[in-house]
Amino acid sequence: MRTHFFTGFPGFIATQLIKELVRAGDMEKVYVVVQSSQADLAKEKATSIMKEMNVAFPFEILIGDITQPGLGIAQNISSDLHEKRLTVWHLAAIYDLAVKAEIAWQVNVEGTRQVIEFVRNHPSIERFMYFSTAYVAGKREGKLLETELIRPSSFKNHYEETKFEAELLVEELKKDGAVTIIRPGIVRGHSKTGETIKFDGPYFFMNMIDKLRWMPIIPYVGKTKACINVVPVDYIIAASVYLSNHEEAAGKTVHLTDPSPHPIEEIYSAMVVELTGKKPKGRLPRLLAEKGLASIRLQRKLGVEAETLAYMMWDATFDTTVAEVLLKGSGIQCADFLASIPSMTAFYEENKKNSDYHIKIG
Repeated sequence: MRTHFFTGFPGFIATQLIKELVRAGDMEKVYVVVQSSQADLAKEKATSIMKEMNVAFPFEILIGDITQPGLGIAQNISSDLHEKRLTVWHLAAIYDLAVKAEIAWQVNVEGTRQVIEFVRNHPSIERFMYFSTAYVAGKREGKLLETELIRPSSFKNHYEETKFEAELLVEELKKDGAVTIIRPGIVRGHSKTGETIKFDGPYFFMNMIDKLRWMPIIPYVGKTKACINVVPVDYIIAASVYLSNHEEAAGKTVHLTDPSPHPIEEIYSAMVVELTGKKPKGRLPRLLAEKGLASIRLQRKLGVEAETLAYMMWDATFDTTVAEVLLKGSGIQCADFLASIPSMTAFYEENKKNSDYHIKIG
């Protein structure tokens, strides 16, 4: 069993990773770094995890700030941490596609820089698991490899740009320690239960379809042959925990993306059918959609961020050779997106009126 150190708690993925580590019998103790404003929520989540898993283990909540030197952790606590062998999981980031540049740089880049310094200065790190994104590719198209980190000519948003810059920093750390970089695709809820905590990414399609379901005809938006790479959170969790204990994964960058993604229009059509019982017909020109979504008021009304449109026309595929080699024999596979739409829709329908699941737009 290992001692784990997390940023990004009490976020959904960090929470699910901790649960999976407990299931795997690989949790001796966990430290989580949270801002003071998140302390009460972190305590509630820690209690909930142990109750759900029917197990008790040392769960230490450290008040800090990843953008500060030493992660803002009190010196006496830092000294105690130096006596521990740690597996470090860095998930804290601003994931919003519409995030402003200064906020994204402060958290995603400078925060990662400080976590790297923490790792460099720690006497014994067993593994550093860094959560990047497959979309560090920016506007590059074609086949994108796990073994490359190429600066694109431009990015679709500040989220992509700052995650690229942060990954450059982590890539340098590979020279000094056991580092695994995880690049997920767009993360959706659990493939079987549909559970998620935030309706973003592909859920923006659902928001829009739900708001337009009164119409006799629901059109496609633009025309595209591009595929969308959306992966269930349970695949991300199982694969990441497995890789964190896999010696061959040290020094690797891994695409946890769908090896067989579906065309966006196929997914959109399936969502329309599942939510409304009718097939989409006709097309709303993309330029008209872009013009309409330039209005924050319309974005809020439809529950869609304008930045989503850029992904509908982006034609790229993610190579998963490294992931396939490392996961071979594990039984861990990415569930088919189309097959998961019924459970995804059921969870959405059950919770769509709960404002806690919807992100604030604008």
